[in-house]
Amino acid sequence: MPSASVNKTAPKSDIKILVVDDREDNLFSIEAILEKDNYSIVKANSGRAALKVLLNEHDFSLILMDVQMPDLNGFETATIIYERDKLKNIPIIFITAYSNDEDHVFRGYKMGGVDYIYKPINPDLLRVKVSVFVELYRKNHQLQLQEKRLLATNRSLQKEIEERKLSEEKVQQLNQQLTENNVHLKQMNEELDQFAYMASHDLQEPLRKIQIFSDKILLKKDQDEESQRYFSKIISASRRMQSLINNLLDFSRHTVSSSDFKKTDLNQLVKETLNDLEMDIEKSKAHIHYSGLPVISAVPGLMQQLFYNLLSNAIKFRKKEVSPVVDIRAEKIGAEDLSKFISHVNGTDYYKIIVTDNGIGFDSQHNEEIFKVFKRLHSYQEYEGTGVGLSICKKIVEKHGGFITAESEVDKGSSFIMVIPEKQPGK
Repeated sequence: MPSASVNKTAPKSDIKILVVDDREDNLFSIEAILEKDNYSIVKANSGRAALKVLLNEHDFSLILMDVQMPDLNGFETATIIYERDKLKNIPIIFITAYSNDEDHVFRGYKMGGVDYIYKPINPDLLRVKVSVFVELYRKNHQLQLQEKRLLATNRSLQKEIEERKLSEEKVQQLNQQLTENNVHLKQMNEELDQFAYMASHDLQEPLRKIQIFSDKILLKKDQDEESQRYFSKIISASRRMQSLINNLLDFSRHTVSSSDFKKTDLNQLVKETLNDLEMDIEKSKAHIHYSGLPVISAVPGLMQQLFYNLLSNAIKFRKKEVSPVVDIRAEKIGAEDLSKFISHVNGTDYYKIIVTDNGIGFDSQHNEEIFKVFKRLHSYQEYEGTGVGLSICKKIVEKHGGFITAESEVDKGSSFIMVIPEKQPGK
């Protein structure tokens, strides 16, 4: 049995990953794969070595754990790790060669593991899976830091009020400032609560399904048709979990600077978007018409995602036995009409861009709710999706200094109306 030892690479970033494997060649192979992403890798060649590291270091974003190790195997090591409160939130991805052993996989998920990587390791798959959990760690960490800063500010204000005997006017001013900070703190707490709820429920819902249906399969001796049906449900739940994670990351990672804005021909951009949707358009026999769209200052990648989400929604929420028809048109908007949408303008012309479809529509009372993250008007059994697409659209339009709304009636189609400036400030 190899002696327990730990080897640390020079620190590269604030993202630390603990890699546990009893074979040095596997440790160096995983380190080489992840080196491109500039993570700080800590290596341990046994379960006991990993536990020794975790006695002093708790700030790991992720643990990659080999299952088959002498002395303490991966499952036993994970059990000990999750007994400590400071470590129980660190996600563990198990690495195993037993890709067809359902009992093996079920045991790992039941123990708290979030995913599996099978040997021989696919480098691209490993990097993608690691990046998903690293991004979730980053966002959660940022929200926690912001909450601490706001709490510290509130404590400082409260102490100042208690220590100083100021005039009534000064006290009122401080109370007003404290109230405003409390509102901001409440908003941040709600965002943290939403993230925590999503992490513990929405993201875990497909995982619970995997456990339930896998358990049903394990109780059967033969793989009959019913067992195959359970496997199909497992695959469906797994895909939903992956889609949910990806859409969450899309919603949280959109940050832009002034240098990202380019002169963008929306006609060309829509044409490229239709190429991306070619298979869906052909399958649904959709007819999409557009012309005369403006050239504006925009972030091309975000603007393409905006049209992609709107067009894919129009195709998805179509009427049965009716080919979807989508019309995209634009017009310059006058100052009087503009005031209905935007109170503060940046001194440039604005365009109203309208995307209209002949789909199933929705009740007009939901016009604003549909842009909220994870808001769905239909169950995912009826229509696939996670309820994040339109919230991303709203975020993209607002980052361009614009506004988006919707008009619709049940069974009469929908219109999505965007008001976007022709130029950005300083462009």
